[in-house]
Amino acid sequence: MTEASLLINLAFVPTKPTGLGVYALNLVQHLPKADSCILSDRAIAGHHHWPSPQRTTTDAGKWGHAQRLWWTQFQVPRIYRRLKANLFFSPVPEAPLWTACRTVVTVHDLIPLHFPQPGSPLTLYCRYYLPEVIRQAKHIICDSESTLRDIHHFFGSPTGATTVIPLAYDDSHYRFLDLPRQPYFLYVGSHYTYKNLERLIEAFAQVRLPEFKLLIAGVPDPRYTPALQAQVEAMGLGDSVQFLAYVPYGELPRLINQAIALVFPSLWEGFGLPVLEAMACGTPVITSRVSSLPEVAGDAAILVDPYNTGELAEAMVAVANDSHLWQRLHQQGLARANQFSWAKTGQQTSAILQQYL
Repeated sequence: MTEASLLINLAFVPTKPTGLGVYALNLVQHLPKADSCILSDRAIAGHHHWPSPQRTTTDAGKWGHAQRLWWTQFQVPRIYRRLKANLFFSPVPEAPLWTACRTVVTVHDLIPLHFPQPGSPLTLYCRYYLPEVIRQAKHIICDSESTLRDIHHFFGSPTGATTVIPLAYDDSHYRFLDLPRQPYFLYVGSHYTYKNLERLIEAFAQVRLPEFKLLIAGVPDPRYTPALQAQVEAMGLGDSVQFLAYVPYGELPRLINQAIALVFPSLWEGFGLPVLEAMACGTPVITSRVSSLPEVAGDAAILVDPYNTGELAEAMVAVANDSHLWQRLHQQGLARANQFSWAKTGQQTSAILQQYL
């Protein structure tokens, strides 16, 4: 390719995409194709492609992240000049700093500043690098009003424009399947501390419904998963709490559809895709009344105090025992999910990018 007005950064997308990768891959299908170029370690069907280095995705962990930031700072400006680009768009807040590159970025959350870990590269990234990315961007897209408030709280008013554009879900994948319900509560996501799984396990122990299980789906994390597994064993829940590790994308709809409820008691989220995906499957949702989660769930979920294990347990018992409540949440969740689509998210994003091309 000799020229491209728009460079789109997908260098971070792993081979098994979750939250941010799912967002980027769905979004890019609705962005301009004719005069744009994808920066990625693999080609994306229907798009012009410029290869980014191998082992710079989130598969490579901290080292991959550091390599990618180096490449973004020192190589992307050269690609930008060579292709005579007018704009660099990154679906994550990474961009060349102090260069002639004009940038638009998406900021998903500032969780590392809410729950800082001394010496953590991610905390340092959000404290020192991210404010410059935001300051130099022409436009900042946020997943939620909650994230936009966080930007103002931690960094003050951005110099560039800001727009809130919610995420969405694949409606051909996440849908109601009319399968028989099974006696299990389901959590889908990572095992980070702020996901609040320790309290979820404590709440499940209070439910006292012997026929029910708690399934925890998500890639094991050696920093956190062993402690959660030890907690399960110490509480005598080894037969009732199961860690499912990574669930293939194709199997998730069935797993969600058959759950009595998705329980997602996170202490903070920039959006909360599992909540939306569960509602799209017609599965009742129990989630937190903090951060962005009420924006996503609306009145179609049970909202609880994520620090109160008794309140969380009561919600789980209510959904399991009250068929009228289950049916109401089922119907309201389906209706709520219909308000979101990747086409809408992509069109709104594309309209912003067109302002700078």
